[in-house]
Amino acid sequence: MKTATIGPAGSRVSFRSQGWITVVVVVAGLLGAWVLLNAVIGGRCDQTCVVGSLAQALRLATPIAFAAFCGVMCERAGVVDIGIEGKMLMSAMTCYAINLFGFQLLRDSMGAEAAGSFSRILAVCLGAGSALLLALLHAVVSIRFKVDQIISGTVINILAIGVTGFMYRAFLAENLPAGPGTFPIISIPVLADLPIVGPILFQQKPLTYVMLLLAFLVQYVLFFTPWGLRTRAVGEHPRAADTLGINVFRVRYVNVLAGGLIAGLGGAWFTLEAVDVFNPLMTNGLGFIGLAAMIFGKWTPFGALAGALIFGLGSSVTSTVSIFRPDIPSQIPQMLPYILTIIVLTGVVGRAIPPAADGQPYEK
Repeated sequence: MKTATIGPAGSRVSFRSQGWITVVVVVAGLLGAWVLLNAVIGGRCDQTCVVGSLAQALRLATPIAFAAFCGVMCERAGVVDIGIEGKMLMSAMTCYAINLFGFQLLRDSMGAEAAGSFSRILAVCLGAGSALLLALLHAVVSIRFKVDQIISGTVINILAIGVTGFMYRAFLAENLPAGPGTFPIISIPVLADLPIVGPILFQQKPLTYVMLLLAFLVQYVLFFTPWGLRTRAVGEHPRAADTLGINVFRVRYVNVLAGGLIAGLGGAWFTLEAVDVFNPLMTNGLGFIGLAAMIFGKWTPFGALAGALIFGLGSSVTSTVSIFRPDIPSQIPQMLPYILTIIVLTGVVGRAIPPAADGQPYEK
């Protein structure tokens, strides 16, 4: 098994160890969710209940994983991006508007079913494009003009909140026609019929499948391609990378823009897979939870996915408990995902060391 020679603070990252740690954490989370469910609801959660809860956990982990992958792409190149929340919010609003109004324009000429499918695909593309524009703004401000990256990301979040709030009040708040709805669940033939695993992994909506594929793609690009090696070199020691002929600015630009596209996919999940409606601030801090998943995963895509799944499990358990135990105040189970995040970051991760040049502007 290959071993990377460039990792956080120059450490060596064993992919064999990383893979086993990810498997152990996910399996422990699954067992913990099952034990917690049965303890709280008095053993009334049978196999169907558990499988349904785990499938829902994967769905709920999807936007968090996209946010975490965005953070990994940016911070591996040495750029801190706390504007992920704003990118996701902007993409969510754009996707909803394009899906709704595009469907109305195309329905008569294409038919309802074809217009709905086309408008959703167009919405994903343009929603990711809106997040890309915010990523470009963050890249120019923080890379070219060397503005503090934390401040730049905060401005992105504030800008997105203002723009989406205005657009909602002006165009999306009331008197809207019916839209085409969200993406349907796609069952993969043969695999969807597998016991237990089939309903969890192979009966999902399209963006969930994209998220799982993206985890492998980003992992491969970062750790098994020349571009990934350059990215990690720029994130650890940009001066040394520059002396070897690597264009530090170009690497950072490309990674920040790629991260923006990934965050846009996370925003699309809210209005194209979760619900067919847009509300201000509907991302509800999941962009920041994605950063927590990134830290839990120690700036690796597989680790970040494990962190997202843990938060997804917490959210899924919360909804299941609210169904079986309505006598429990709703505020108590709603705290569970955030408590799990704190426990994971403080008690499981240990010392998480970011790339050495993370957040540092480069002076050529």
